[in-house]
Amino acid sequence: MVRPIITLTTDFGLSDHYAGTMKGVILGICPKAEIVDLSHEVGAYEVMEGAFLLAQAYRYFPLGTVHVVVIDPGVGTARRPILAEAAGQRFVAPDNGVLSMMYAREKHRVRWITAERYFLKPVSQTFHGRDIFAPVGAHLARGVAPAKMGKLITDYLRPHFERPVRTARRGWTGAVLKIDRFGNLITNFPAEEFSELQERPFQLSIGLETVGRLARNYAEPPPGELFVIAGSSGYLEVSACQASAAKRLGCGVGAPVELRIL
Repeated sequence: MVRPIITLTTDFGLSDHYAGTMKGVILGICPKAEIVDLSHEVGAYEVMEGAFLLAQAYRYFPLGTVHVVVIDPGVGTARRPILAEAAGQRFVAPDNGVLSMMYAREKHRVRWITAERYFLKPVSQTFHGRDIFAPVGAHLARGVAPAKMGKLITDYLRPHFERPVRTARRGWTGAVLKIDRFGNLITNFPAEEFSELQERPFQLSIGLETVGRLARNYAEPPPGELFVIAGSSGYLEVSACQASAAKRLGCGVGAPVELRIL
């Protein structure tokens, strides 16, 4: 690429200096970098939400893109910084499962980042986004080979929250992966694996309510009615027509979702 691309996904928000400081570090090392903000509004410490957002976006970027992901509740502990290579791209993140949905989709290999010469010194105990992840991402964008960052590992964390668990012959338990700004609750039920909801009655329980309607679009049901829809993410969503399903149900990321096909 004429201009190397680095994406940033964090839970830092935009009211503090953290995201901007990471960009300054990147540009100091790789001035030609084009920095793309995937999101800085991941819920604080929400590793599962960060994994979902990254998995939705990375495949639309050119080969060679470097994705820097910092949702890091274990910063300063023994958790490892890692570099994953997959789909012709590179992913720099803490080893806490935030790359797990990408792992599930792509052939990959993972390295433990131990080459401290690529870190910003001194390394703080509380801001590895600035001191480890941003500089490593920038050096990769400049052309440093992944092999120079550390040795390959196989014991990286791979929590399997990307799909529901079967709990009965026709029953599954899943979870909410993400709540978008419209209040739609995006679940971990892959829509194509549950296409029979178009033909069979079902009960999807979330919060204190049970939903049994599948809609083709967001405007099909009457205003305020809860329904299920196959969203653009490829997962089933629980929505409310012209309203926030999240507010109505009082649910957040990680909330359990029960599905029974009748």
